[in-house]
Amino acid sequence: MSKFTENIVTSSPTWPTLETFVRKQVQQCLQQVLEEEVEALLGRRKSVRSTDETPVGYRNGHGKPRRLVLMKGTITVRRPRVRGLEERSVSRILLLFQRRTPEVAALLPELYLHGLATGDFELALRGLLGDGAPLSASAVQWLTLDWQRQYAAWKTRDLSTLDLV
Repeated sequence: MSKFTENIVTSSPTWPTLETFVRKQVQQCLQQVLEEEVEALLGRRKSVRSTDETPVGYRNGHGKPRRLVLMKGTITVRRPRVRGLEERSVSRILLLFQRRTPEVAALLPELYLHGLATGDFELALRGLLGDGAPLSASAVQWLTLDWQRQYAAWKTRDLSTLDLV
């Protein structure tokens, strides 16, 4: 009887393991979508030989594991590699140097504007986005300088084309 209940507990999520379960499901779903994108590009499923009707090109394993920060935490995916095409294949789902979703990128200036210190970003994001959140103190300093440049450009923008009351 105890073996039966142990199998149920390990195979289904419980309240303490819910976040990990959801993150793992999202990771598997995204990995599957990346594989399907390559299948659509090559015109055939994995391990199927090419024919005259299918474009040239072949799969060449996977890239290095890559962290992607989502609002629900950090996941790790591996992009499938494709070789032998006339032009370089670029994923429309997972861009080359993208490490965080636009929602996470929009969260960072909000935290800064609400008074979160530069040194506290790493700790706060680790609590919100998981241990793998790739944002160091130097990255936050770079972002702050970029926000200050954007603010300076916003202050000096041309208002002559606007009809002000």
